[in-house]
Amino acid sequence: MYSGICQAGMNETAIANFTCVIFNVSFMNCTWHVGRTATEDTQYFLYWRPLRNEDVTECQNYIKDTCGRHIGCRFQSVTIANNYAYFLVNGSRGGQSIQSYEKKIMLYQIEKLTPPLNVTVDCTEASHRCSIWWQPPRTSHVKKKSCFKYEIVIENKADAEKNTKTASKTAAIIEDNSYLYESFSSEKMYSAKIRATDAGFCLVSSNWGEWSTPVEFGAQQLTSTSSYMLVLIPSLAAGLAILLCMTVRAYFKKTSATVPRPRDPFRQPSPMDFQIEYMNLLKKQETEEITDIEEVTECK
Repeated sequence: MYSGICQAGMNETAIANFTCVIFNVSFMNCTWHVGRTATEDTQYFLYWRPLRNEDVTECQNYIKDTCGRHIGCRFQSVTIANNYAYFLVNGSRGGQSIQSYEKKIMLYQIEKLTPPLNVTVDCTEASHRCSIWWQPPRTSHVKKKSCFKYEIVIENKADAEKNTKTASKTAAIIEDNSYLYESFSSEKMYSAKIRATDAGFCLVSSNWGEWSTPVEFGAQQLTSTSSYMLVLIPSLAAGLAILLCMTVRAYFKKTSATVPRPRDPFRQPSPMDFQIEYMNLLKKQETEEITDIEEVTECK
């Protein structure tokens, strides 16, 4: 990385603290401070050449201060390659030239890595372990997973209900995209976050990247599952009870239709019953008399 001030122009009018950062894969911001002797009518202009064989272009989206002076530039669609990008900032004050500033930067060195992707946690209460894994951060020029190493921070969060005001942390530097946490308790609430940096042998910035969004696990997850089961179990029990009642009712209905109803031996006979029995008796006697007459006739 090279930087310097060209001496042509008025003294101490050149910019200071020139910095650039690449973020979200292909966006870049460059900022600077105005020169110590710069007046309100001083204006700066940024030119850059991302690749050696490309033309020099001026910034198209300046950042301005309250005086309208250019103090930075926003870039889009920036491509990182294994070579220096060239930056030049010059300007004028009252129609006169001011000192210019130039700098060469390896773009991969100024990249702010995105957070690791798809952070997932899977815990087993019986073994008090949680498996945590993730995907590498997005970049425009690095494809190998082995180019990154990670820092993971697991925090045992404070619990207001149990009057636990302090929170403990577990931090580790690892070169893989997974981690085994072995101090899990289902009664506690945890959060995990991860960030990435260069593993030491790829064109990756040595600065730590952005933290991933904290992923919470533990008590809250188990509570929600328990609540779900409290609703599910009574519903299943009610359904089984209704099904059992319907089955028993259908069984008794079927058996009662096929078995004849026995006569009640203790029921008192009614007058109608006596009349019916008397008529049956008369019919029986008439039949016997006719039979006797026929037998006598045959004997004569």
